[in-house]
Amino acid sequence: MSLSSLINFKAAAWILAAVFSCAGISSSTEKADFESIFDGKTLEGWEYDPVYWSVKDGAMVGEITPETVLKNNTFIIWKGGELGDFELKVDYWISDTGNSGVQYRSDRFTELPYALRGYQADIDGGNRYTGQNYEERKRTTLAYRGQKTRITSQPDSITEVRGFVERNAWKGLNIVSELGDRAELGNLIKKGEWNSIHIVAKGNVMQHYVNGTLMSEVHDEDAKNRRLKGLMGFQVHVGPPMKVMFKNIQVKKL
Repeated sequence: MSLSSLINFKAAAWILAAVFSCAGISSSTEKADFESIFDGKTLEGWEYDPVYWSVKDGAMVGEITPETVLKNNTFIIWKGGELGDFELKVDYWISDTGNSGVQYRSDRFTELPYALRGYQADIDGGNRYTGQNYEERKRTTLAYRGQKTRITSQPDSITEVRGFVERNAWKGLNIVSELGDRAELGNLIKKGEWNSIHIVAKGNVMQHYVNGTLMSEVHDEDAKNRRLKGLMGFQVHVGPPMKVMFKNIQVKKL
C-alpha cells in the first residue's frame, strides 16, 4: 500500500469511528431524555387520596374495595407541572372489573377533590375501550380504538360542550382512516397481565400505543375546546371493587 493510500485509509477509519461514536452518544442521550417520575417505593411528587392510592411491590396501586366504593372518579396527579408536547411510557395491570386511564393535558375539575378534566388514554379490564381517546368531563369520545380522527368544533349556536355529545361521543368526530380492526387490535392487549402504554402528544396530534401498536390517533382542530398543555395523572373510575397498577412511569418532554 502506498503512503498516500495508507493515509487515506487511516482518515476513513477515523471518520467511521467518529460517526459510530456520535451515534452512540445520540442513542444514550435519547434514552436519557426519558425521566422516571415514580420511584417504586413512595408516592412522593404525587397528589392523591390515600384511601385509594398506595405503593405495593414496586407498583403504584389504585384500588376500590367493598368498604371504599367511590361516588366520583378520583385521580393521582403528578405534581411536576403541566406537560405540553411530550411522550409518556408506562406499564399497567388491571383487574377484570377495572376501569382506569392515563389522564393528560388536563385541568382541575375544582368541584371535586382529586379530579381532572381532559384527554385520557382509556384502560379497562374487559379491553372494550383500552387505547381509545376519551375526554373526561368534556367532549367524551374523540377516537375509538382503531380510528384516526379529525376533531372539529361545535356550531356557535351551541354554547354548552355537552350539547354537542351524542351516545357518549363528540359529534365533531370525523374519521380520517381506520388503523385496524377494533377487535383484532384488542386481542393484542393481554388480559390479566402487564401491558405497556405509550402516549405521544405533539401539537394538536395525540397518539395512543398499546404494546407497541398504534390504537388511536386524534388530530384536534377544535380550537374552542382543545388543550395544548396540562396536568397528567392516573384514574380510578367509579364502579365495583377493582385494582389497577402502574410502574416504569417515564416522561420525555419534546
